[in-house]
This record gives sequence, structure tokens and C-alpha cells, in this order.
Amino acid sequence: MIVRRAVVAGQFYAAGLSSLNKQIKDCFMSKFGPKSFPSKIQNKKIIGAIAPHAGYAYSGPGAAYVYKELGESKQPDVYIILGPNHTGYGAQFSTYIGDAWEIPYGNVKIDQEFGKALMQKFPELKDDKIAHSYEHDIEVQLPFLYYINKNFKFLPIVVSDVDYGYCKLFAEALSSLDKKICIIASSDFTHYGRNYGYEPFSSKIKENIYELDKGAINYIEKLDTNGFLKYINKTRATICGYGAIAITIESCKKLGARRARLLNYYTSGDVTNNYSNAVGYASIIFE
Repeated sequence: MIVRRAVVAGQFYAAGLSSLNKQIKDCFMSKFGPKSFPSKIQNKKIIGAIAPHAGYAYSGPGAAYVYKELGESKQPDVYIILGPNHTGYGAQFSTYIGDAWEIPYGNVKIDQEFGKALMQKFPELKDDKIAHSYEHDIEVQLPFLYYINKNFKFLPIVVSDVDYGYCKLFAEALSSLDKKICIIASSDFTHYGRNYGYEPFSSKIKENIYELDKGAINYIEKLDTNGFLKYINKTRATICGYGAIAITIESCKKLGARRARLLNYYTSGDVTNNYSNAVGYASIIFE
């Protein structure tokens, strides 16, 4: 049995079951979170989402906004979780065709059949487990997914640079497969400060981070993949998962999404009251 081991349990999120349960519940009830849990009624139709992927103490409440909506949505056959390749290891557009991924709750299943079918339709997608070995962005989504749907199947994909044509080809390949799909782009937004090598402004830092991310979110809300990519190129905004976001926008449109809706936005600076090094977190759904 091929199982990808949890590598950031105890770092980005709690490793113990009781402490992880408490941590997730606290994220929902945080002042930065939705302040309520998902209802038992699952009547919404959500095609995709953008969820942040930092440590739960920072971005967990933002993720809770997304998973409250997903928990109240009709459940798909498979979730695709797209994230950036932070480590640079392995293929730059890669999935993981194994049996499962480990999280503190147990092993969660990979939809291997779906993954192989997608690779046939889109040969640029490679099965490269090295690319996923130390990557945190997909792993941190899984405990939240388990919290709302204990029997889910998913396909992990990490991606680096993309252009608009690439996004269109992936969306066409994805939409040709006979599956109910929900796509989750795992991405934080602007990373500001010396720690991130990005200091385009030195005054009104909070306001400028908000404005920079608002510009990107405006294109997402308009489902304008090409405009979003041009905005990133023009501003050099340090949105780590911009490729995953661009693919998600285009794929959700192809799968029938008519709008994107911003649920919440804040920064790590709002949590710590220190903006010298700060990261933006946007919670967005496609419906």
C-alpha cells in the first residue's frame, strides 16, 4: 500500500486527535472565522474554492469559511486539491497516484482511477511523488475536508508556472471526464516583508496589502483568468499559488461556475498586530 506520510502534523496543525478536533472547532468559532459550524443540510452547489494554507493559528479561520460552505454543499465524487510547488522538488505539474495520504484522523483515499484518466487526457500532468514529499499546502486542507466529509476521495496536484493557454487545456481535459468534481486551490495571497523578499511599499503597509490583494480578487470574482495572470505579471504580487488559482478559475468556468464569491479576507498581520512580515488570506468559492 502506497501511503504519503503526514509531514507537517504537529507544525502547521495539531498532531493529536483531540487537540486537532479542538483546533478545527476553534477555527470555525474564531473572530476571524465564520463563527458557526456547517449545517447538516447539503443543498448548495459549489464547484470550487480558494482556501489558505498557512498554520491553522493564522489561516485556519479563513479555511473554516471555505469548509463551512463546502460542508453545506452537495458532495462531489472527487476533490481536486491544487497547490503550488514550494519546494521545487520533482515535476512542476504533478500528481500523486498512490493509495492514500496520512493525516491524524487516519488515511484518506486518493482516486487513482480518476488521476490516471486525467493524465491520459492531459499528458503534461505527471505522477511524481517526490514533488509531494515535503509539500504542506495540500496536506493542511485534508483535516478540514475530513471534518466535513469523512468518506471523501481526492486527487493532489502541485503546479508551478502556468499561462492562460495551459489553464484552458487543463480545464478542457478535466471537463471531459464523467465525474462530479470540486476543485480547491490551496493558496495564500500577498507575502509582504523582508522575510519574503517583497517590500514594494514602506508606509500604510496594511492598507497597501489589502489593496494589492483586492486587485487580484477583483479578477477572480469576474472569473477572468487571463486578467488575473496579467495582474500577477504586472504587480509581481507574491501570491504563492497563483498558478493553482488560475487553473481553478478556468476549470470552474468550464464546469459551469457562473460567479466567484469572496467569503472573507484578512492577513496574518491582523492576527499578530504586526505587519512587518504579513501574508494575506482570502476565502473564495465558485458557484
